[in-house]
Amino acid sequence: MSRPRSVLHGLRRLLRGAGLVLLLVLVVAFTAIFVSLRLLTTEADAETIALARRWNEVVLVVVGVLGVVSVVLGWMVWQAVQRGVTAPLGTLAAEVRKASRGEHDHEIPRVGTGEVAALSSDVEDMRRELVQQVAEARGAHAEAEDAQVRLLEQARELERSNRDLEQFAYVASHDLQEPLRKVASFTQLLQKRYGGQLDDRADQYIAFAVDGAHRMQRLIQDLLSFSRVGRSGAAPEDVDLGALMGQVLADLSDRVEEEGAEVTYDSLPVVRGERGLLLLLLRNVVGNALKFRHPDRVPRVHVSAEPTAGGAWELSCRDNGIGIDPQYAERVFVIFQRLHPKEVYSGTGIGLALVKRVAEHHGGRVWIDTGATQGTTIRWTLPGSA
Repeated sequence: MSRPRSVLHGLRRLLRGAGLVLLLVLVVAFTAIFVSLRLLTTEADAETIALARRWNEVVLVVVGVLGVVSVVLGWMVWQAVQRGVTAPLGTLAAEVRKASRGEHDHEIPRVGTGEVAALSSDVEDMRRELVQQVAEARGAHAEAEDAQVRLLEQARELERSNRDLEQFAYVASHDLQEPLRKVASFTQLLQKRYGGQLDDRADQYIAFAVDGAHRMQRLIQDLLSFSRVGRSGAAPEDVDLGALMGQVLADLSDRVEEEGAEVTYDSLPVVRGERGLLLLLLRNVVGNALKFRHPDRVPRVHVSAEPTAGGAWELSCRDNGIGIDPQYAERVFVIFQRLHPKEVYSGTGIGLALVKRVAEHHGGRVWIDTGATQGTTIRWTLPGSA
């Protein structure tokens, strides 16, 4: 591909040629003036005067030629600029305006020569790059919108599924209580009336049935409590957690006394939430700390609180029990997940899942402090009072 002819190079050649012509004309003019002046300074006879007049006429001709050359030179420069710069730039500007008005697919043609042609090529390359970037941006935007639509659909489907599961759990646990009560009552009556009258194996079978009925009752009650979180419709209110802790200790007083445990708490704040759910949360974290006691230590449980940014509170329940392996720090909050056999530590596997559900229902979160050096420290956040 041949290199485009430069406009500036053409103008430079034109001006160089015109400069040489003007220089030659000026040399002739100065020579004529010099000869004329020299002739007039000598004896001015008729022949000398005639010769001086002729040199003056040469000067006039040179001046005239100089004027004509200047006019022609100006016209040629103007034509060169018009043809090589002004007209191509005007065409290029019109093409750029078309593209800027939305005609992005309109190709900008190559106009002019030299630098102007290179400029038009650069503008066309820029247009193509911008068109490609706009197309990629539109594609990414379309993909993002499509992903958002799918995400919203999945969220709605998940919400419907959660509502169905909650409704099923509520109905199932509620409806199962009555027949289970009958089973538990009659197995207990069977144990009281016929215990010791049958063989040892029969007594063992009856004991298994009574224990299974009791465990099923506890499981259904816990499941019912879990499904009721967020369904009461009760309006949030300011709740004094210190007063709730007093109620929790009263509810667990027999258990605390039986195990010789020491349960203490700092000055607890007033938070915004549902009183019944917050009572359930405190009862579960304290009860969980008492249940997983260390066999070689007197159980000690301490509940504290400290403010966080935004007017919220971070609470913690610290114990000196058997602790939780950090690798199971998330698993313990999953419903029905147990880290120990039920023969060693009783329970339904719903307690901490219920704590998490209550905390999240109030806009907070709950986690295990994996940095605790002894026992287990459970932390959760709650919003401050209004």
